[in-house]
Amino acid sequence: MEKGKARAKMADHVEADNAEAIITTIEQKSRKIESLIKQYRPVEALKTALEGSPPKTRDERCKSANWIAVHRALMAIKAVDLMFSNLDPEYYDILMKYLYRGLATGDRPTCDQCLKIHEKLTQKAGLGCILRALSDTVNTV
Repeated sequence: MEKGKARAKMADHVEADNAEAIITTIEQKSRKIESLIKQYRPVEALKTALEGSPPKTRDERCKSANWIAVHRALMAIKAVDLMFSNLDPEYYDILMKYLYRGLATGDRPTCDQCLKIHEKLTQKAGLGCILRALSDTVNTV
């Protein structure tokens, strides 16, 4: 029984160390996102935000830090229609997950932006994108 507790404690420690490394990576990514937004390249900022998402951890601090980076990029998008001409389909499913996270905030400007993007994303990617986002319980954002 003691070996099981020791393994669990060790796994928690590894998860905590991993979380710190992930947060450092997200901070670096956030600086790049801010730079891209200042250069009026919001779609590139969104791509950068979605790369490596969601973080491979259950740590809520990491998920929250990554959401902040994605949110910043989402809110910088002004031309939603044009966004999809520059956004690769590989990002569609993870973007849908973040749109639902944004809608869950209840923040009016965030919800308005997420709904605009959701409408265009559904037109572009189809209903399967919604189903994949909602049914994937492993890669939570």
